[in-house]
Amino acid sequence: MTPVIVALYDDFSVAKRVRTELVADGFPTDRVELTSKAESGQADAEPGETYWRKVSQYFHTLFDQTGDAVSADQFAERVRNGSSAITVHPRSDHEIDHARTILKNNHPAEFREEHEQGKKN
Repeated sequence: MTPVIVALYDDFSVAKRVRTELVADGFPTDRVELTSKAESGQADAEPGETYWRKVSQYFHTLFDQTGDAVSADQFAERVRNGSSAITVHPRSDHEIDHARTILKNNHPAEFREEHEQGKKN
């Protein structure tokens, strides 16, 4: 399983600040994604007839590897209703710890973490 951490923020400006903080901490820009009404991010590359279908598919791509379709639907619905998601693809335990700290320090409305150690929050 490829590690992934996703946090939802109700305020787009907070999500933008979190993305900037992650990149400043050393995460490559191709492993930090922002998905919102204002910025489609990687969701725009997903198959689907509408942007909202693409957002739903994006979260299913992230969460279905763990069988967590409920979280995928919940995250897609939150973005549809104005929240912004930050997705991080960490590659080491060190990166997992740093991403978790940065994301949680900014008080996300929702938080999900999936990786090989079976951690899920």
